Amino acid sequence: MTEALLRLSDVGVQFGGLKAVDGVSLSIPPGQRRAIIGPNGAGKTTLFNAITGMVPPTTGTVLFDGHDITRLSIHRRARLGLGRTFQITNLFPRLTVAENLRLALRGPVGGKFAIFAADRLTPEQATRAEHALAVCRMDRMASAKVADLSYGEQRQLELAMALTASPRLLFLDEPAAGLSPAERGIVATIIRDLPRTLTLVLIEHDMDLVLSLVDYVTCLNQGRLLTEAAPEAIRSDPDVRRVYLGTPHHA
Repeated sequence: MTEALLRLSDVGVQFGGLKAVDGVSLSIPPGQRRAIIGPNGAGKTTLFNAITGMVPPTTGTVLFDGHDITRLSIHRRARLGLGRTFQITNLFPRLTVAENLRLALRGPVGGKFAIFAADRLTPEQATRAEHALAVCRMDRMASAKVADLSYGEQRQLELAMALTASPRLLFLDEPAAGLSPAERGIVATIIRDLPRTLTLVLIEHDMDLVLSLVDYVTCLNQGRLLTEAAPEAIRSDPDVRRVYLGTPHHA
């Protein structure tokens, strides 16, 4: 049996009297493409936040590659190999694509805001930036200002920035939200072409898209794990259809 890269045991996140995540346990092996689905308010993003360090779990443990990271800071988790994108893009619109990537590359090693720090990337960093841009179909846009990019291109840039850190486990929070059908197709191709050495976990409301990209699906409802199965089984699962697939995607 393959050892899990990520293992959650009875993870809960409580805000006052609200249990946003309620005793979730799951295991994700290396190289897997996993979707986390469920209706709005199911606890999906809060679960991402607990895993990546944005909020502390109230209960339970988070293990990454066998190491307990439950109480580690965000930057220490990032240095271990956890990466993340967000529902809303968080870019510097007045800077160019290349300058945004430069900040992403310098962030993990510190000194990104040092006034007298050298501004040039190392050869290894420059190679990583070029590779990330090529993977995300943006290698011809390095000099473009972010403010001039389409929303879809900004989502591609956000993914490129996450990839520059060479994560081992990457969380994508609604990567296709707000995109046109053509833009969703580009993002889907990028995700599909990522190497299997990178483990992916996605939140996405476009079921046709996400079920075509992943190997396995976890469905949450009201903060609890409802069921887990392969995409084909999820489509026909009566409980999933009752709480999620049988209602409009954004209900």
